[in-house]
Amino acid sequence: MPGNSFLGVFAKSPLKPLEDHINVVHDCSQQLLPFFEAVFKQDWQEAERLQKSISQLEKKADVIKRELRISLPSGIFMPIQRQDLLDLLTQQDKIANKAKDISGRVLGRELPIPSQLQDDFMTYLVRCLDATEQARKVINELDDLLETGFKGREVRLVENMIEHLDRIEDETDGMQVAIRRKLRAIESELNPVDVVFLYNIIEWVGGLADTSERVGSRLELMLAN
Repeated sequence: MPGNSFLGVFAKSPLKPLEDHINVVHDCSQQLLPFFEAVFKQDWQEAERLQKSISQLEKKADVIKRELRISLPSGIFMPIQRQDLLDLLTQQDKIANKAKDISGRVLGRELPIPSQLQDDFMTYLVRCLDATEQARKVINELDDLLETGFKGREVRLVENMIEHLDRIEDETDGMQVAIRRKLRAIESELNPVDVVFLYNIIEWVGGLADTSERVGSRLELMLAN
């Protein structure tokens, strides 16, 4: 996108590019659902197709990130500091990076998810992606926050949304402990190297929720200031 065009977006809404970015990031992470459905079936051809889609969306998010960093005027008159917006952008971007890393690692090893774990793993993944969805909803309230001058009822609405995001992340922590415990119970039946990779993937999936929670935390700090 040409720089002038991108700056034109800021003229209409200074926060719109940040919202565009989180929407792409969310689309990227959501592709993990069909990706892991293919992995469960060990349909590696379909998994490869979906991994490419995840990678393309991650690259699209990177393009928006770079253009935003370059084009974000330092003199925007807003109740938000430029550096705060860039910090928020960095946290958002980590979600897409994590989705790409997860899918790339699983596909690269053609890592099977044990049948004994599949139901719990999918429930866990869905809940972690609920956190990315909640982060998207929070960021998409930024324009309304700007219109109200970061005051009043809209601020309380966003604070409640962030609290809900925190609760989701807390739930995923407990789910991660439970699924790791189940994996430990069957790990002697599995390829030892696969076991190491499975523990990593379980942790990285939890990282989607952790990073989404940090998006909310960054915005909460901005509201406090």
